[in-house]
Amino acid sequence: MTTLSVPVPSHLEEFINKQVRLGKASNKAAVIRRALQLLAEEEAVEAVLKAETEPTLRGNLRALAKKLK
Repeated sequence: MTTLSVPVPSHLEEFINKQVRLGKASNKAAVIRRALQLLAEEEAVEAVLKAETEPTLRGNLRALAKKLK
């Protein structure tokens, strides 16, 4: 695992500390890891939603696959 040092504004540091105090994470690093995981999940969802609007992916994919055989 790599260690990163990232400056954050005071309001975000307060938020991070509050998450730890409330028991939502065991330490500051866990808060940041969770935030990054949520960002990665959000981007994955956005990619799927974008892909659904692509004309090549519309319709019944099983029926389209049968046509390719």
